[in-house]
Amino acid sequence: MFLRSLKEAADDRAEERKKRKIEKEKMKRRSRKYGQAQLKHSRRGIKSCFLAVCALFILVLIFSVSYITRGDVGILIGLCGILVVVLAVSGLKAGIQGLKEREKNYITCKVGIALNGVFLLGMAGIFVRGLF
Repeated sequence: MFLRSLKEAADDRAEERKKRKIEKEKMKRRSRKYGQAQLKHSRRGIKSCFLAVCALFILVLIFSVSYITRGDVGILIGLCGILVVVLAVSGLKAGIQGLKEREKNYITCKVGIALNGVFLLGMAGIFVRGLF
């Protein structure tokens, strides 16, 4: 009798799992027009955008410190500038790699590539201008 109730409970759970799986498949098919699943954002694209936001935050911090001190900044601000370049290069790399992911929404990759490219060019301009 005890074994029978265990078997019935196991069968009930198996049926419940099957029902949930069927419902999940129906929801996937229903999520978009004509039954196509909604595309997720590329993970590397999200990483690229996050690195661009970090680089922007550091740039704003650098410029505000430089403005407050009227241009008398130390080596620490220069190292922060190099950190922005490193973040921009790694964000650019992550955005390009994100474009290779299959069946994803690539808008975050494109935004990340654009922002990191602008930051990289801007920092390159600042460094070149500082040399001459």
